[in-house]
Amino acid sequence: MMNYLSILLTSQGSGGEGGGIVSLLPLILIILVFYLFFIRPQMKRAKKQRQFREALEKGQKVVTVGGIHGKITEVKESHVMLDVGNQIQLKVEKSAISTDSQDQEKLKQQQEK
Repeated sequence: MMNYLSILLTSQGSGGEGGGIVSLLPLILIILVFYLFFIRPQMKRAKKQRQFREALEKGQKVVTVGGIHGKITEVKESHVMLDVGNQIQLKVEKSAISTDSQDQEKLKQQQEK
């Protein structure tokens, strides 16, 4: 690997095709950094969120993306029914469920410290 890399780097002065590859090296490095620091973490977050939404259960306390806190009373294919208090039931899409309310309480406690 190092041998091949040194050949590519030294062939820049000869005016051959190696100069083209070396000139693309910064672009390749930028793409690699972009993937490692932006795209890959975003894909991991999306996968974790999808798994969370698939694992929703009756009785779980959750928070919607709109900030509504409630307890799941029924889980369907694409939506859940939330009890938000005073016998008020809301039909909410699974994609609108943000976090488990216990997770959010832990975050608040960490921020207060």
